[in-house]
Amino acid sequence: MKPLMLHGHERSITQIKYNRDGDLLFSSAKDTKPNVWYSLNGERLGTYNGHGGAVWCIDIDWETHHFISGSADNSLRFWDCETATTLSKYETKTAVRACGFSYCGRKVMMTTDKQMGHECVLMLYDIREGSKEPFLTVPIDGPKVTAALWGPLDQYIITGHENGDLCQWDTKTGNKLLTVHEHTKQINDIQMYKDQTMFITASKDHTAKVSVESIPRQETNC
Repeated sequence: MKPLMLHGHERSITQIKYNRDGDLLFSSAKDTKPNVWYSLNGERLGTYNGHGGAVWCIDIDWETHHFISGSADNSLRFWDCETATTLSKYETKTAVRACGFSYCGRKVMMTTDKQMGHECVLMLYDIREGSKEPFLTVPIDGPKVTAALWGPLDQYIITGHENGDLCQWDTKTGNKLLTVHEHTKQINDIQMYKDQTMFITASKDHTAKVSVESIPRQETNC
């Protein structure tokens, strides 16, 4: 098997993600310009121009209609996947470190860095309403969030922290549901298994660990 070399970024990669169908690969880096590639042959399909700082996080909705990217320019951008047009821009006080679409694709979450006197914050937005204000804001006490994703049926958010902690946050109340210390150093990424029964974490402690979901599933409105 011959590997494909994808040349398109000028600085180090921060995150890569396939779309649901697996035919497209999205990448972000510290060079401010997320890219999208054909996964079959490695051909670059396009570039998302607009950020003014390193892009730390990206995500794609299930239908590959929309794309989001969080940046050190203190913003999260909401894009049209096909045209690479910015549909909306959410301003923050510090860099956006993690972001993600909900299971239903109608909500977006993001976390911001703890810096310049500002606390790390988890924020949830309903993109159907077009509001630039979050419907839920959760200040994060302690170590900042370095990775995050939605749990099954959008009931909670899973966050990974710079001290190796994993936490679960209720998406209706903002309450912390659970904290476990799985890693000894910063968690760099979290990815969910396709049936959402398990997820994997990658850490600076040179390990990757698979965890099983532990919160009972309930009905949710989206």
